[in-house]
Amino acid sequence: MLFALVLIASCSTQKKVAYFQDLKNGGTVEAALQQEIKIKPGDKLSIHVNSKDEELVAPFNLRRSQANMGSQTDLAYTVDKDGNIEFPYLGSIMIEGMTRDEVAKYIKQELLDRKMVQDPTVIVDFNNLQVSVLGEVNNPGKYDIEKDKYTILDAISNAGDLKITGKRDCVMVLREENGMQKSYTVDLNNAAQLYSSPVYYLQQNDIVYVEPNRKAAGQATINDNTLRSTSFWFSTISLLLTLITFFTR
Repeated sequence: MLFALVLIASCSTQKKVAYFQDLKNGGTVEAALQQEIKIKPGDKLSIHVNSKDEELVAPFNLRRSQANMGSQTDLAYTVDKDGNIEFPYLGSIMIEGMTRDEVAKYIKQELLDRKMVQDPTVIVDFNNLQVSVLGEVNNPGKYDIEKDKYTILDAISNAGDLKITGKRDCVMVLREENGMQKSYTVDLNNAAQLYSSPVYYLQQNDIVYVEPNRKAAGQATINDNTLRSTSFWFSTISLLLTLITFFTR
């Protein structure tokens, strides 16, 4: 009886813990359209213009001297509430909804069209884009978005993976859309559902929350924790078997 209980418990746990259970060797699933990070109001960007003539592009590169270090760093451009930045000599530029590459190409083309620089190379980087990972993960916190296509698996990996007590079939993603906070749920056990989810590719300021399973939630009360404890039930069954053996002799 004990062996059967252990086997059942092991199979049940495996079913709840393993990722991508619907994937077989060589199998494929339909993936969501790849979504690059797009610029929103409040984002900070560093924009650097390069050219063979460094003096010519110097006015386009806002720089700040670092005290006591004798070096300079690029200043960040903050996207205003209307989605614009003020760029030297080009004035107000509407960049909301663009990707990094699109901003770089736009500024380069403006410099060429206005004959300000003959051979510009424009580099755009994000400065403050983050997602938050909370709940039953090993290292909850805020994590920088380090690439243009950042997925929920990237965020979970950065947070040290889920704890064994995290619910893999109901991971929540909170996203601000049109001034409202919208929630999505993702099932990490199901690859087809995961890869087709609209939140498989995360956006800046998304919140990933991993809910505790029933065992972890039961830690809130001593009685619930005791009743749900595997050791408690094994001890109870062992006692019952002992009593049955004693009285049937």
